[in-house]
Amino acid sequence: MDAIENGHFLPKTEKDYMCVEKPWCEWTESDSKKAKFVWIAKSIIISALSSDDFFKVSQCASAKEMWDILEVTYEGTNDVKIARKHALIQEYEMFRMQKREIISEVQKIFSHIVNHLMSLGKTFEKEERNIKILKCLDRTWHPKVTTIS
Repeated sequence: MDAIENGHFLPKTEKDYMCVEKPWCEWTESDSKKAKFVWIAKSIIISALSSDDFFKVSQCASAKEMWDILEVTYEGTNDVKIARKHALIQEYEMFRMQKREIISEVQKIFSHIVNHLMSLGKTFEKEERNIKILKCLDRTWHPKVTTIS
């Protein structure tokens, strides 16, 4: 995780009041371990990718750079996440059971919306979700909704 959060690791030393990269022969055991974690992180990321995704990150120098590219590709920038969250909130608020729609399909769509919102940081109490799903059902469900309530 450190390799992804902090990026590429190159041991440095101070020489003539300047910070310069350490020659490999001067690396300590700790330096070697940190550098090894960077390569392990890159290998783990690469092993999990499809060939298309591999080509997107194959030229990256560090695991952090790879992670950042994949994060933007699949999650979007912060602005995209905010816009997606607002769109999903609106979809949640407007959610209604359509005519001739079966209850399992309603539950599937509703769960999909809620799960995406939760992945973007929006949380719902169980009671709130239950009330929402009961209110969105069509008229044919009113006797059952009244009984459940």
